[in-house]
Amino acid sequence: MNEERPPKTSTALAVERLKSMILSGELSAHSDHLESELAERLGMSRTPVREATLVLQGMGLLDVRPRKGVRIKPVTVEDMNEVYEILTELESLAAARAAKAGYSRDDLSILEETIMGMEHALEAEDRTAWAAADEAFHTELVRLGGNQRVAEIVRTFNDQVRRARTATLHARPLPVTSNEDHRALFEAILDGDDKRARELHRQHRIRARELLTGVLEKLGLRYL
Repeated sequence: MNEERPPKTSTALAVERLKSMILSGELSAHSDHLESELAERLGMSRTPVREATLVLQGMGLLDVRPRKGVRIKPVTVEDMNEVYEILTELESLAAARAAKAGYSRDDLSILEETIMGMEHALEAEDRTAWAAADEAFHTELVRLGGNQRVAEIVRTFNDQVRRARTATLHARPLPVTSNEDHRALFEAILDGDDKRARELHRQHRIRARELLTGVLEKLGLRYL
């Protein structure tokens, strides 16, 4: 019998909604906002909004300035290069750990479902659906790696990647190669080949970084 999840706290809701506004660009880079303004926009009291801004500051999405409100932090091309360097190493480690774990195909069913989702999205040329399935793949990959600290670090940096990817999603080529990379990695994990899994994912992330930063530069976007 499934247990009902407790309702989200006001602070958790404020974090969720403010993060969405930042990642979508509704709260744009370098913009300043008073706590009272954000509380009014969210229809909340100032206390959960104040607590949410501190959480979002820890995620690197904004700066809290005492008595001056908050300033939304930009994500630059240089930021993306640094973030991808970290994600490349940590996710490649997760891939190797997942391959070593001896998972059965049933154990990897969620991972395989995300690949199928990406393939169906690609056939329909639905980039938004593809991006959602791709994000789910990387989340599940890190979970399968079994290192909670790695998962926490990756989760923090993924917010910045999502912001950049949203801005470039429709300016990039259809992600055919990316889908092929994911399928090859799945097979390496299923075969228990940790060295191949690590190297496949490392090269995949390197290509993703080069593609993303290249599109940002082509669009003339110094920051998001």
